[in-house]
Amino acid sequence: MTVNQRRLTQHYFMTAPMPCPYLPGRFERKLVTELRGPEANNVHDLLSRAGFRRSHSIAYLPACSECDACVPVRVRSEDFRTTKSFRRIAAKNNDLIRAVLPSVATQEQFQLFSQYQDARHGNGDMARMDARDYRAMIEDSTVDTSIFEYRRQNGSLIAVALVDNLSDGLSAVYSFFDPSEQRRGLGTFIILDLIKESQVLGLPHVYLGYWIGECRKMSYKMRFQPLEGFRGGNWVSLPASDSIDG
Repeated sequence: MTVNQRRLTQHYFMTAPMPCPYLPGRFERKLVTELRGPEANNVHDLLSRAGFRRSHSIAYLPACSECDACVPVRVRSEDFRTTKSFRRIAAKNNDLIRAVLPSVATQEQFQLFSQYQDARHGNGDMARMDARDYRAMIEDSTVDTSIFEYRRQNGSLIAVALVDNLSDGLSAVYSFFDPSEQRRGLGTFIILDLIKESQVLGLPHVYLGYWIGECRKMSYKMRFQPLEGFRGGNWVSLPASDSIDG
C-alpha cells in the first residue's frame, strides 16, 4: 500500500454551527480530521497545503455554508520584502536570545501566557485556560512541533511561539509575549524571525493561519509580502491592496 493510498482512509467530520469568534452575527462550521498514526506528519503536510490548520491533534478547515471570509495565508519567505518599519522592529529586538526547543510546556511559559491573555484577550475563551489546558495546547501534538522561546539578556522569558515544522515551511500555530513590552513590536518580530529561520532552513513558506478582510485585527498579516492566499483550490498572490486598510 502506498502513502497516498493510506491517506485515502483519513476520516473527516463536520462540526455543529457555533457563533463566529471574528465576525459578529455569523456562525462557523469546521471540517475536522484527526492527525494520528505513522503518517501524521505526511497528512499534516498535505492538509496544510490545502488550507487546513492544526489544533492539538486535529486538523481543521472552515466550512461555513454562507461565508467564505476565512482565507488561509502564507508568506513566500524566499522572496520576502523587508521594509524600514520591519528593520526598526528587528533592531529593537536584536538583544533577544532565541532557543528552539521541543514542544514541552513550562510554568514560566504559562505565567507569561496568562499575563498576555489578561492584557490582550481578557474576555476570550483562552483567558480561562488553566495550566492543564495550556499544557495540552503545547504538548498534545502528533506532528513535528517546536517551541521558540525568546529571552532577554538577563534570561527572563519575553515571548513564545508554538511552531509546526512542515516539509515546505514553518507554520505559526500560536504566539504570545510580555504585554508590557509594547514598544518592541514582539508580535511582528516573531513573524520576522520565523521568516528568517525558514530562509536559513531553505523552506519556501511561513504559514500564518487565516486572514479575514472584514476583521481589522487580522489586517497586520497583509504587511508581510509577498503573501499568498488559498482561494479556489490554489495558492494565489494577495497584494497589500487587498487589506481593509488599503
